[in-house]
Amino acid sequence: MSAEQFLERRSVSRETLERLTAFSALLDRWNPAINLVSAATLKQVWTRHFLDSAQILDLTNIRSGLWADLGSGGGFPGLVLAILAAEERPDLHFTLVESDQRKAAFLTTAARSLAVSARVLSDRIEHLPGLGANMLSARALAPLDTLLDYADLHLAPAGRAVFPKGARYRQEIEQALEKWRFSYEMHASLTDPDAVILTVGEISRA
Repeated sequence: MSAEQFLERRSVSRETLERLTAFSALLDRWNPAINLVSAATLKQVWTRHFLDSAQILDLTNIRSGLWADLGSGGGFPGLVLAILAAEERPDLHFTLVESDQRKAAFLTTAARSLAVSARVLSDRIEHLPGLGANMLSARALAPLDTLLDYADLHLAPAGRAVFPKGARYRQEIEQALEKWRFSYEMHASLTDPDAVILTVGEISRA
């Protein structure tokens, strides 16, 4: 998928498109040294990473407060969300958590280069004090029961989480319900027919 094809699925302003294009160039430049994403997926960056991330923002109605993205890696979904929100939801603030020092350096450099407001924390998720986030996301990071551990630590009391999940999502939900109580909604993924995006709230230990 090209930028033009992306725009057929998701409208953005000219400035946002320029930021995404610049982000793609940064990925091309840094990826050989750091392996931010698999080289094969860079050829589908507008679908596999940009549209896949953008749909997460579109499934939420949060307009302000703190959005924490855990295990941000090459910036997915967190940095893409911050790029989109810069114009669409300017009262949202983003914190990206990435324990790998080199990837955190990339995220810091990219956010500065793209003129996007995003704080980068280079530490293990479980070592950080609670972030009190209003919204929390994580992509391809851990099973759902582990993600709920993180959400329990870092969400504000009325906060919600959004997690893209692959074909095993039903098993992950069943396993998570052995330890947790939570409400959830499932949304079909725009980029993978076998995947869903879970929006989760009212999280408490069973």
